[in-house]
Amino acid sequence: MKELKMTESDIHKLVTDDLLRDVLQERRSERRWKLAKRTMLVSAALLFFVLYVFAVAKQLGWARLPNSETTAVIHIDGEISASATASADKVVPLLKTAFEADNVKAIVLSIDSPGGAPVESERIYQAIKVFKAKNPKPVVAVINNIGASAAYMVALHTDKIYAANYSLVGSVGAVIAGWDFHKALEKLDVRQRVYASGNLKSMLNPFAPMTPEADRKAQEMVMKMGQRFKEEVAAARGKKLIQGIDYTTGEVWDGAEAMKIGLVDEIGTLDTVAMQWDSKVHDMGPRAPGTGWLNGMASLFDMLSRIGQILGVSRSA
Repeated sequence: MKELKMTESDIHKLVTDDLLRDVLQERRSERRWKLAKRTMLVSAALLFFVLYVFAVAKQLGWARLPNSETTAVIHIDGEISASATASADKVVPLLKTAFEADNVKAIVLSIDSPGGAPVESERIYQAIKVFKAKNPKPVVAVINNIGASAAYMVALHTDKIYAANYSLVGSVGAVIAGWDFHKALEKLDVRQRVYASGNLKSMLNPFAPMTPEADRKAQEMVMKMGQRFKEEVAAARGKKLIQGIDYTTGEVWDGAEAMKIGLVDEIGTLDTVAMQWDSKVHDMGPRAPGTGWLNGMASLFDMLSRIGQILGVSRSA
């Protein structure tokens, strides 16, 4: 039998081919693994993003109403202002949804707020009046830890006001606050030049001294707003108020005392009040960002970065 002899060149070619085949196979395996890791990263990122969107939507009250009979709970939490969670822009659309939904049998305003901007409160309670006229249904207020000032103003325009024994209720009145820095600036030999079209145009300028005329005007405004609030309380609470009590001192009362003097109707908590209608309780929000299961979580991009680190995908991959 003829013996095949391999030359050095043949051996070199064979070894080279084997090495090349191994390298190509390793490269293909590496590419598949990188593709798999990137696919897992993208999938995890998409899943997180969807969960994040749903969680934020739920906090803002965008959750879908159930089909069964429902008691809708709408929150007024924290400071009432245009930029806060308890703003008219966030609360009014939820009120509209609840009033127009046929399966919502009652609406509970869960109030936990020290007050804030009276115009935002007015927008909320005026909306309640309009929606209730079109779709009559019970709407009550439950004061949790505190329902004061502009928050109590909203509660006034519901069918019934509840508070817990240890809730803080009241603070009927108005306040205008400002700073006076002009003496501090004088020590630095710094003065602000102000050109105003009227004597009171810049009356709350913290860098200029308050004139007696501006001081009188500010106090006059506060007294008029406080009087308007007092009249609103009297119109809403009527004969429930106890004669001889000055409700406009700006003080707050605990829930038990507030019921005795007529500021609230009954003692009750959110849980007990919401269960009165024997229907499923649905929390519509709005909730402050970061509450619920998102509390303490990293931002979206931080979380995506962590997912990338877990999967071992570096920026250079």
